[in-house]
Amino acid sequence: MCGIIGIVGKQPVADRLIESLKRLEYRGYDSAGVAGVVGGSNGETRVERRRAKGKIKALEALLAEDPLVASVGIGHTRWATHGAPNVQNAHPQTAGRVTLVHNGIIENFAELKAELAAAGRAFSSDTDTEVIAHLIDAELATGLPPLEAFKATLDRLTGAYALAVLIEGEDNLILGARRGSPLVVGEGQGEMFLGSDALAVGPFTNRVIYLDEGDYVALDHDSHRIFDASGAAVTRPVRVVPTSSVMLEKGNYRHFMEKEIHDQPEGCQRTIAAYVDTLTSKAAVPGDIDFAKLERIQIVACGTSYIAGVVGKYLIEQLADLPVDVEIASEFRYRTPALRPGSLVIAMSQSGETADTLAALRYCKAKGMKSAVVVNAQESTMAREVDVVWPIHCGPEIGVASTKAFTAQVSVMIALAIAAAKARGTIGDAEEQRLVKVLLEAPRLIAEAIGLEDAIKEIAADVAKARDVLYLGRGPMSALALEGALKLKEISYIHAEGYAAGELKHGPIALVDDQTPIVILAPHDSYFEKSASNMSEVMARGGQVIFITDTEGVKHAPAGAKVVVTAPASDPLVSTLVMSAPIQLLAYHVAVVKGADVDQPRNLAKSVTVE
Repeated sequence: MCGIIGIVGKQPVADRLIESLKRLEYRGYDSAGVAGVVGGSNGETRVERRRAKGKIKALEALLAEDPLVASVGIGHTRWATHGAPNVQNAHPQTAGRVTLVHNGIIENFAELKAELAAAGRAFSSDTDTEVIAHLIDAELATGLPPLEAFKATLDRLTGAYALAVLIEGEDNLILGARRGSPLVVGEGQGEMFLGSDALAVGPFTNRVIYLDEGDYVALDHDSHRIFDASGAAVTRPVRVVPTSSVMLEKGNYRHFMEKEIHDQPEGCQRTIAAYVDTLTSKAAVPGDIDFAKLERIQIVACGTSYIAGVVGKYLIEQLADLPVDVEIASEFRYRTPALRPGSLVIAMSQSGETADTLAALRYCKAKGMKSAVVVNAQESTMAREVDVVWPIHCGPEIGVASTKAFTAQVSVMIALAIAAAKARGTIGDAEEQRLVKVLLEAPRLIAEAIGLEDAIKEIAADVAKARDVLYLGRGPMSALALEGALKLKEISYIHAEGYAAGELKHGPIALVDDQTPIVILAPHDSYFEKSASNMSEVMARGGQVIFITDTEGVKHAPAGAKVVVTAPASDPLVSTLVMSAPIQLLAYHVAVVKGADVDQPRNLAKSVTVE
């Protein structure tokens, strides 16, 4: 995923392009660049670029040495797909009169590039993006006006894209288009903006237009003209985005991830409040899904959202006796799964733009399934395409490694499990009220778990020395073991694996030695005795156990753990929420000890909008 900003302004735009790119750096930080319409001494204009490898600060330094004075411009922060992350491949890319930035992947670029090269066009980068610039320029060379040349090019592209385009000689124009990647228009006073999301245009306006799939747009100082994929002029609604959704501040925290871990009690409280009636202690899930009539639920997701879905599977099946399948969307979409109309597909995605999850969702819809999405971005593509939207209400999450979005997603899944159980008659009124009250206690317990931070810092110093770390758990804790391992891998670059503890004897126990920390997640629940047995097996082979349990678990744990972390006692319904904080904090502080870039780990982007 890459970040895009375009401004048709009245004042110089370079500083504003940089301001927006800083907000978008979580989307990609391999390289960055800007381009603008620059006036010459003879009255003619030209488009100039400034590009730099690495993060936005490198581009800022370049602009300090070589300013770009323009009132119309585009900017880009890149997560590399085609071509190495270097200046040559940085966006904007230029061909002839055309300069553009691109988020996405053009699947037929090799075929198009060969055609263009045969026609005598030379390429200066390894990107698929440069092919788009050459195509537009070639269409312009035939005499087509800019908008028609743009449309002719879009019709030839296969794949995903969000585009912002400058054309030399068209000083008051930015063209944009989206297919498979999000793009928004922002309305200002005598100025117009184009961005990859509302955060991009947030510093300049709160009036946002979300382009639909296949839309393209022409912007000038005073207006926007939007066209659908067929070329017909269309009107899309203007939405006023709340200020809170476009504010990004770390406050007193060193990193966004640290702040977002600490945001979780409040974030989960907001989430839970949207899904329960606090006066009656009943589940109040929005939408018209009749859980009593469902044959099964199919959850599709990627990464951390997939793990939240696995937690949801445990809870829904246990409480509601409703079969739930959870699959990684990138596999699901290609294996021709057998589906039936009597099922509900739930897509889970923080951004609502994850390419594989969106494709899996569309596949399920085409099979006649009812559809829902658990999502943070309520105006995202997924949210606009489903029957029911279940927002997580956690606010913008900037750290690449998901924390508060994960616990908010799990909170929604707990509420769905309660509602489904009540609708299907597997619990009565009294049990529903009890479970809701348990859920309402979760934010307080999460806050108590975050209070373990000082103890976890001490553990992190030792874990940071390890080459490998194993995470073990049973039941919902096996899902949390996957999440703990994923977090550690993502931001500290230590190899880590999560396993269902019962699988220990079927292979992973061969990895146990006195140099490998073993994190065992075991609240005192119905799985505890088995987890304790696994702990003994590990310690008998020299394993260095970090045992994360609760007060009752401490009393019954076998002796010999290197470290015991005592989390707050909690009902099994919310134990995954409570136990999330320790594993997030462990990953965070290990990364800090190692000096890693916590918010922007190498090779990763916040949302994967390409395959």
